[in-house]
Amino acid sequence: MRLKDIIEELGLKVLAQGDVDREVNWAYTSDLLSDVMAGAQPGDLWLTIQKHMNIVAVAKLKDLAGVVLAKGVQPSQEVVAKAEEEGIALLLSEEPLFELCGKLYEVLRRKD
Repeated sequence: MRLKDIIEELGLKVLAQGDVDREVNWAYTSDLLSDVMAGAQPGDLWLTIQKHMNIVAVAKLKDLAGVVLAKGVQPSQEVVAKAEEEGIALLLSEEPLFELCGKLYEVLRRKD
């Protein structure tokens, strides 16, 4: 499923565009950067409440489809600018992380 379809389905706000035509393979949820580096796969969409600059670096390192910030967590303008510079889709949801994960799971399962 393409990232732009997920954005529409879940009503996500785009903070940094990235490649919204990119295919999303699956998702990964963690707030521990080392866990994401160890477990996320290229093409995954990362759901987190972390909002600091290192999320962009990890997303780039792991070739993730994008990062979704849950609970309305707002990153700084510097983080948004870095995501734009690196071509990382940075998205925002007002949903709590648990509910967002459940909704995304349902969306991704429908593609199979």
